[in-house]
Amino acid sequence: MIQGIFVRMSNSNVKSSRHARPIDDLTGVKVGEEFERFEQKFDIYCRAMWDPEIKSEKSDKFFEGYYMPYARARKTDGFSQKDYAFRNAAWHVNNVIRDIEKSGEFRKEKPDEIRKEGFWDYYTSHDQGWPEPYPYESPAEATRDLRKVAGFCGVGDLGVCEYDERWMYKSIFSMQGNGQKPQEIPDDIPNVIVTLEPMDRDLIRTVPSALSGAATGLGYTFDGVAIITLAQYIRNMGYRAYATLNDTALCIPLALQAGLGEVGRHGMLINEKYGPRFRIGKIFTDMPLEINTPKKFGVEEFCTICDRCAKACPPKAIPFDAPSDHVHSESNIKGVVKWTPSAEKCFKFWCNQNTDCIICIRSCPYNRDFTKLVHRMWLKLAKGPFKKLALKLDDWFMDRGRLKTSHWWRPELKNNEPDENPIKKSK
Repeated sequence: MIQGIFVRMSNSNVKSSRHARPIDDLTGVKVGEEFERFEQKFDIYCRAMWDPEIKSEKSDKFFEGYYMPYARARKTDGFSQKDYAFRNAAWHVNNVIRDIEKSGEFRKEKPDEIRKEGFWDYYTSHDQGWPEPYPYESPAEATRDLRKVAGFCGVGDLGVCEYDERWMYKSIFSMQGNGQKPQEIPDDIPNVIVTLEPMDRDLIRTVPSALSGAATGLGYTFDGVAIITLAQYIRNMGYRAYATLNDTALCIPLALQAGLGEVGRHGMLINEKYGPRFRIGKIFTDMPLEINTPKKFGVEEFCTICDRCAKACPPKAIPFDAPSDHVHSESNIKGVVKWTPSAEKCFKFWCNQNTDCIICIRSCPYNRDFTKLVHRMWLKLAKGPFKKLALKLDDWFMDRGRLKTSHWWRPELKNNEPDENPIKKSK
């Protein structure tokens, strides 16, 4: 959500610069002369650890609330003990894997020694692999086997791109010293595997709520387990592999280069299988693999005429205006033309709600179940010259309002109530 600090714009006026690469012609990325690699310490979540402009009593309680004794349950639909219990349970395995101290982020004795794997640091939960690389006949064979294993691990979609140091964090955030430490991934790694892990659509319909955070938590949990497993498989085949989630590098530009989608007005990747409803994982490896080609299917043009996420955003963090390379805060990457959501406004709303918010995903017309024929037909309209019609159809027939969490827990309660919007029924 807030990580949408990068977006591609193929029709911008930014001239080619010394930072541009041939791959940018395929992704539509426009990188200007003002481009600078991003320092992870300026990510809004990292700033909440050290920056007095972001760090507050509310932000501290927001992070603490992911451990049940500190959850602020209240008598509001979506924020009951039951809702927080499920959300925090959904995050639990991820938290266990993430915090090396094993005692939890807010219960550790030596906070300066923690590695927050998957968020600040790459995963180190690996056994020693095979000493010699497996002699694949071709990258095609290695890629075929990798996709087979990834499917078994529950990965929803997968692409491969070449290593691009522009999107690697210039430095990694650390609670020690000045909040920075050197990038830890070797710069001779040639390939990046990018994975998508879908999130539950019905849970997302309840946002804003603590309950909806369970979709995010399980998304991170499943993604973390999948990429750690894949990385261990690659190591067992005799190659280097570093599993990462939000840490180490910007996810979205690498996902673009890996052919996994385009980026919307809300600053998030939109995929043909899952729309914007997924988490992104990355594995840096020297396993020989086939490189995917970036893919466009009309998202940029569609989002130019669509402002549903911007209208639905309570703190008005998503812009209505055209993309630009203007830098609004230190949480923005410099020198890339983009739609830039306000990380500060977004995170402040999260803290006030005491849970994460993904209203922009709930309201996005691409948030559909593309396993169903009717939604695949809609996607064909959205890809082609009938984008305005596709947008109208979404307005007419898709119910993008909030689902009460009581109706998620007990669907029969909703079924027994009169339908207030008989035309707008969720597909």
